[in-house]
Amino acid sequence: MLPCLNKKLFGIDCPGCGMQRSVHLLFEGEFLAAFKMYPAIYPIVMLLTFLVANLFIKFKLAHQIKLTLMLLVAATIILNYIIKMNHLFN
Repeated sequence: MLPCLNKKLFGIDCPGCGMQRSVHLLFEGEFLAAFKMYPAIYPIVMLLTFLVANLFIKFKLAHQIKLTLMLLVAATIILNYIIKMNHLFN
């Protein structure tokens, strides 16, 4: 796995820390462990799946669906990071 540059330089996790391990766990079929490692993995998978499907199938509300999924991904990443940092400093 690639090391996190943010963690190496500053000693704290970045908002993306755990994503590589989560993808690895997902490919191994460890779905709950993947979620525990990086909760944003499933919204990211949903977004990527939709984006690929939208290349072949033109959805009526594609723009709104993409925007909603992107906001869900961003909110999940931010919330997970806040919770992680809260546990780290408490």
